[in-house]
Amino acid sequence: MISIGVFALLSVPIFWVSRRSLLDPTAHGFYRFFAFEAILALLVLNVPHWFADPFGVRQLASWFLLSVSAIFAAWGYELLRRLGDFRPSAEASAAFEWEKTDHLVTSGIYGYIRHPMYSSLLFLAWGAVLKSLTISTLVLGVGASLALMATAKAEEIENLTRFGEEYRGYMQRTRRFVPFLL
Repeated sequence: MISIGVFALLSVPIFWVSRRSLLDPTAHGFYRFFAFEAILALLVLNVPHWFADPFGVRQLASWFLLSVSAIFAAWGYELLRRLGDFRPSAEASAAFEWEKTDHLVTSGIYGYIRHPMYSSLLFLAWGAVLKSLTISTLVLGVGASLALMATAKAEEIENLTRFGEEYRGYMQRTRRFVPFLL
């Protein structure tokens, strides 16, 4: 019962930052909301198992994925901040301020994958799934993955509109989520 309350309470800020996106099913933020919610559910469900069997294979794999998640998020954000030339706008938008870049960033991790932030969320989701592997966590992990794939596809459509042929060429040179694989 406490888990449901924690989930509901933590869903409020997710809903708040996603409120504009939820009105537009073509926006990448629409699908990202569902990924955030699935990941939140995974985290809340697995809190009791976070440090169980700390040196077990599944826990070590989980910590590896969670570490990669943190690295991808920090590296991707820093490159966007430094090279993307994002500027706060006065207009109401479904995108986060740091997503509104004037320049396409293609170096660093962006030289290998187009969506390091969504990759980070994928690794976070599956790292959380491995904390306690059950049917519920597997369903939530798959749900988060599908939502993140839909998020990336919607964002790619937005980026093709924004950056045109430059982005189309970038898509041909890079993977979506995992360097050299996916």
